[in-house]
Amino acid sequence: MSASVAVALSGFVSSPTVHSALVVGGFVAAVTGVVGVFTVVRGQSFAGHALADLGAVGGAGAFLVGISQLWGFVGAGVLAALLMEAIGTHRLKGRDVATGVVFAFGLGLTALFLSWDTTIGGSSNAAVSVLFGSLFVIDPSVVPPVVLLSVIALLLVVAVYRWLLLSSIDRDLAVARGVPVRLAGLVFLVALALAVELSSLTIGAILSTALLIGPAATALLVTRRFGVAVLLSAGIGVIETWAGCFIAYESYYWAGKDGNWPVSFCVVALVLVVYVGARLASWSVARRAASRRPAGQALRIPAGAGKVA
Repeated sequence: MSASVAVALSGFVSSPTVHSALVVGGFVAAVTGVVGVFTVVRGQSFAGHALADLGAVGGAGAFLVGISQLWGFVGAGVLAALLMEAIGTHRLKGRDVATGVVFAFGLGLTALFLSWDTTIGGSSNAAVSVLFGSLFVIDPSVVPPVVLLSVIALLLVVAVYRWLLLSSIDRDLAVARGVPVRLAGLVFLVALALAVELSSLTIGAILSTALLIGPAATALLVTRRFGVAVLLSAGIGVIETWAGCFIAYESYYWAGKDGNWPVSFCVVALVLVVYVGARLASWSVARRAASRRPAGQALRIPAGAGKVA
């Protein structure tokens, strides 16, 4: 068994296509893991989903004009982040209108561009590439820009780390202490846009939020220490991405006449399996802890808790 695994791994790591996939997938997963923890804690999963929807417009448009999807995704995503901050659609107020009108229009525009990609541009795989992506078709020339943009996104988060942490815990306290909450939110939205659009390039616009939210949510189930959760989320994302690449690569030998499984599906499936496993483990630990607690302890009310000032 170990010999067959070694043979499979040797063939896997010797492929130039796999090299690009592992480098791009690793950097993107690390970035989305770090940004994802802040996204979950700050309750901005909606913003991540919206940026993926609007970034798809750029990805489809890039296909139409014949440039790299990377620049289409990133350009549209960053522009969308700036507009979202300007009109405040990432906050609770205004979400219904933004979802029903602005982001729906973005998806409609994506559909139009994808239709033109087929009828005018003559590309039959534009829709699959933009919406579902594939790490195994990444152009090696795109690797350096992806690495650079990943580093930029991480540096943006590091630059406002303390501001983000305090404003995520207590926005009013952050304002009282003089934290530039609006600036921190803007910088974070740009970092979020970069993370989401890089993820869209690798596993597709529709699936990108899975890599953003899944590892982060899993890490937050495992630990309550914020810094540890950030590192753990990045590590989980990288492992899930690399493992998904390996499963998709090896599926050629056992998937039958249908050929390889899509790498994007394999990555997202692992994200779900790991999260569900962590959720079940967390539930089991909490249940055992509750069963060991004295019968009256759960009903204990602190002295003075019912007093009204």
